[in-house]
Amino acid sequence: MKGHSTSPRNVASSEEPIVYVVDDDASVREALRPLFRSVGLRVAVFDSASAFLQSRLPDVAGCLILDIRLPRLSGLDFQVELARVGIHIPIIFMTGHGDIPMTVRAMKAGAVDFLTKPFRDQDMLDAVTTAIERDQNSRNEARILAALQAHFATLTAREREIMALVTAGLMNKQIAAEIGIAEITVKIHRGNIMRKMAAKSLADLVKMAQALDIRRPPPQQ
Repeated sequence: MKGHSTSPRNVASSEEPIVYVVDDDASVREALRPLFRSVGLRVAVFDSASAFLQSRLPDVAGCLILDIRLPRLSGLDFQVELARVGIHIPIIFMTGHGDIPMTVRAMKAGAVDFLTKPFRDQDMLDAVTTAIERDQNSRNEARILAALQAHFATLTAREREIMALVTAGLMNKQIAAEIGIAEITVKIHRGNIMRKMAAKSLADLVKMAQALDIRRPPPQQ
């Protein structure tokens, strides 16, 4: 599309959030571009869903402003397609023909907001702020979980077993009796687990186990 001064292809190295606009109406695209830039946001505009999908998206927080009525692939169908291909980005729908069923379907599928044209600039900016914050939080949670999974991967099978029992509330003596090893051995394993998981306390380890969905295995018969 002509007139692109900012696109995902030339901003991939930057960490600032980016707002994507997908609308087949050039006047809407050109109105939103300066609006977002006026508050310091980067913008990439597209005239179709396929143009967006063909672009290389930077790995930074962002949101998608999406027209509900696009040629060939509707905004609602595009929302489904994005989820199918694993692109998880907060979506703000805009439409000149909105109705209640459309709004309900969009929101149930995870849309952040649904704005009817013409909308106030401030309403759009507020929705974008909320969407970007949601994406930043999701990305932070994903990074934390990835780090926990990396730490957990360094544990031996025995350490993983003991971590599940420790975080289920069992004392060293109970763990030793349940898995048939000496209590001092349990203590050694616990020390290794705390170090490898970078846990500062038992409460910290319990939170890690919850995040990793680690549960006490059923007692052996």
